Amino acid sequence: MDKNYSAEQIQVLRGLEPVRKRPGMYIGSTGPDGLHHLVYEVVDNSVDEALAGYCTDVKVFIEHGDIIRVEDNGRGIPVDIHAEEGISALELVMTKLHAGGKFDKSSYKFSGGLHGVGVSCVNALSTWLDATVYLNGKIYFQSYRIGEPQGPVKEIGTSDKRGTMIRYQADPTIFTDTTVYSYDILSARLRELAFLNKGVRITLTDQREEEPRINEFFFEGGVKSFVEYMNKNKGKIHEEVIYFEGEKDGVLLECAFEWNDVFSETVFTFANNINTREGGTHLAGFRGALTRIMNEFLKSDPKKLKQLPEGFSGEDAREGLTAIVSVKVPNPQFEGQTKGKLGNTEVKGIVESLINEHLEFYLQKHPKDMEAILDKCLLAARARMAARSARDAARRKSAFESGGLPGKLADCQERDPAKCEVYIVEGDSAGGSAKMGRDRSVQAILPLWGKMMNVEKTRIDKVLTNDKLMPVIQTLGTSAGSTFDLTKLRYHKVIIMADADVDGSHIRTLLLTFFFRYMQPLVEAGHIYIAMPPLYKLYQGKKVEYAYNELDRERLLKTFDGGGDKVNQQRYKGLGEMNPDQLWETTMNPMTRNIMQIKMDDAVAADEMFDILMGENVPPRREFIETNALKVANLDV
Repeated sequence: MDKNYSAEQIQVLRGLEPVRKRPGMYIGSTGPDGLHHLVYEVVDNSVDEALAGYCTDVKVFIEHGDIIRVEDNGRGIPVDIHAEEGISALELVMTKLHAGGKFDKSSYKFSGGLHGVGVSCVNALSTWLDATVYLNGKIYFQSYRIGEPQGPVKEIGTSDKRGTMIRYQADPTIFTDTTVYSYDILSARLRELAFLNKGVRITLTDQREEEPRINEFFFEGGVKSFVEYMNKNKGKIHEEVIYFEGEKDGVLLECAFEWNDVFSETVFTFANNINTREGGTHLAGFRGALTRIMNEFLKSDPKKLKQLPEGFSGEDAREGLTAIVSVKVPNPQFEGQTKGKLGNTEVKGIVESLINEHLEFYLQKHPKDMEAILDKCLLAARARMAARSARDAARRKSAFESGGLPGKLADCQERDPAKCEVYIVEGDSAGGSAKMGRDRSVQAILPLWGKMMNVEKTRIDKVLTNDKLMPVIQTLGTSAGSTFDLTKLRYHKVIIMADADVDGSHIRTLLLTFFFRYMQPLVEAGHIYIAMPPLYKLYQGKKVEYAYNELDRERLLKTFDGGGDKVNQQRYKGLGEMNPDQLWETTMNPMTRNIMQIKMDDAVAADEMFDILMGENVPPRREFIETNALKVANLDV
């Protein structure tokens, strides 16, 4: 081993080399999230043009071969020669890190692409990229291969259009997991951007199928339309969405919110159009102001104050709240290039001050709305206190039980959560087979008997005392609702194993509703899975095959001697019909099983679907069934 360490060992990465060497530092990961992040970086440049007042249309295309094309009608990237660098401004922003117009506030007062690494990163991580600029009646073009220009910027024609078109193909040697884009993931982000930038039309077109799939997003109401969209299937506590915008010390705030009759909170926060999933100072300011205002109005009503002398908690004030908090900050400080959390300390006080002022004025002007919202908060406070009593009772009970784990749980021997998985199994019979057939070292089994409650219609205090759901909460170890703690998760794979029939589907849906409403980080982190048990066992002599659906059965039958005419077929009516060996071989063996990971690509769409399918409002559910019934070829009833 060479122990010499001298200047020769020091490497200097030039141009875009650092991006290709350490892509995760710039786009978060080289998995599906990083792949889609490339699209966001290009689109963010177009939206920044809209923020500056120069762009009204952004078009995104997924072409055959997963080629991305983004077009806008903004000013167009400048193509003149940069005085200091001696190359075209287009080439400069495409090939140099930290080069762009976002640092000069005379060009962009607000922007999402702050670090100047956005489009140059896309260039660095693409096999090829073509940039076309429509500017001053002319068309300019430059092509790149793995970030390197293939020649100078050329004038290739004339046009009365204006704007920029970026077309590229992600490099499969960087994105080794996949280079296939999800239409739904891109659609969710582009819909967000259209809501956040009222008056901007954003179109997504998927050209990979024979029949192109097109979505156009255009919302004149901005974030107010966003809240109306999310609340359309919920029962509203007050009819009008509370909306206001204001500015203080150069920070713009746009805010819309409305209380509804559900028991969960849905709040999305954005900073310069970036979805700050981890919140930050703007969220803290919003929550602080909301709690203070609700307590001020509680104190002004002696009858209500008598019911709750200690006042509302933040949790009480936000139950059933749907809200969008969007700030535009001249110099935002994000945590990392993926911008998950806003860190500007001054923003908290600004947001708090603006919301105090506007919300107090609104509620004074609308006393009926104020009354309805206070009543909702009081109900939430009673439920919170009941939930606290339920938790205390559960802790006292667990003191007399083994580790506080449910009696029916057959735990595994391993204690590292990353290596452990738990099967939540429908029925004692299937649970018994699963216990005998499992790998005891890493697989735990929790049998559930009967159907649990629909938590879409239930407050947390009822959830915590429910005999079907408490074993799940105790088994996972994370608690639920506002006290949920992902770091205490005892198993990193939570696998729902139910029969492949209507009842099994219902149980899966009820459990997924529970996880989404009261353990959402569990879903976001990708810890929830669905086991896919087979429907048929096909056997002839010593040959045995398992079919998971009708198409699978037809395909497998053709692999037997005689084309399937003399094949024995057994249709499983439930997991309980399988012996332990069969259950292990088909559904539990990590080497051969078929499990589906539950992902949440679009939180807004997921929220809407749970509202429709599991909520109190019947008309949207009827409309959904009528619209989708014809798409179901075989309905098992």
